[in-house]
Amino acid sequence: MESQKFSVIKTNLNAILFSVAIVIAAIVIGHAYMNRNIVVGDISVTGLGEKNFISDLIVWKGSFSKDNIDLKQAYTDLETDKNKITDYLKQNGINPKEIVFSAVNTINNTKKKYSPEGKIIGEEFVGYSLTQSIQISSKEVEKVEDISRKITELLNKGIKFLSESPRYYYTKLTELKIELVSRATEDARLRAEKISEKSGGKIDKLKSAQMGIIQITGQNSNEDYSYGGTFNTSSKEKTASITMKLTYKIK
Repeated sequence: MESQKFSVIKTNLNAILFSVAIVIAAIVIGHAYMNRNIVVGDISVTGLGEKNFISDLIVWKGSFSKDNIDLKQAYTDLETDKNKITDYLKQNGINPKEIVFSAVNTINNTKKKYSPEGKIIGEEFVGYSLTQSIQISSKEVEKVEDISRKITELLNKGIKFLSESPRYYYTKLTELKIELVSRATEDARLRAEKISEKSGGKIDKLKSAQMGIIQITGQNSNEDYSYGGTFNTSSKEKTASITMKLTYKIK
């Protein structure tokens, strides 16, 4: 009798355990079905930070020269031209402290000597060529731009002056770079959120962040980016950009 009783209890217990197992399996399968589209793992996205800006520093260079058979006279003539150039720049509002003259470069000019038969038999000294460069670095960009355009007026004063194209720079690159990194990071985060939401998940902890190279190009130009970074100096109006690659865990 006792054994029959025990057998009934055992049968009922097995039935209960079997029922519980079925319920647990159903819950697990149902949860798996509901979350079948959730991506578990990492997601990597690249964001872009970009900003237009105007250069606040201009660097302009030029050179002038004198030729003479007498070296001392060549130096005297060159010094006279130097003073005329300095006066001209000061009259046009340039601060003398922004004007830098280089050392004088001296070249001995010669020409080939030929025999009556047309053979080269040596060289003949024909005089000296003295050249001096000038550079102006200023935050008064428009003023220096204007002078660089009308500097040919010096030709009327008998000065052989050669002008180079101005170069443009920005003195707040550190602050600009911080702003670009912030913009690129925010752009990457928003991209990661949208991609993960489409996959049925959410971004979790940031695993890594990799910053790209800053690229500075002329506004509305077709300049290519370079691996080591592009740094345009020919345009006053520029566009700066940087990328940030972020990797998030997905939950």
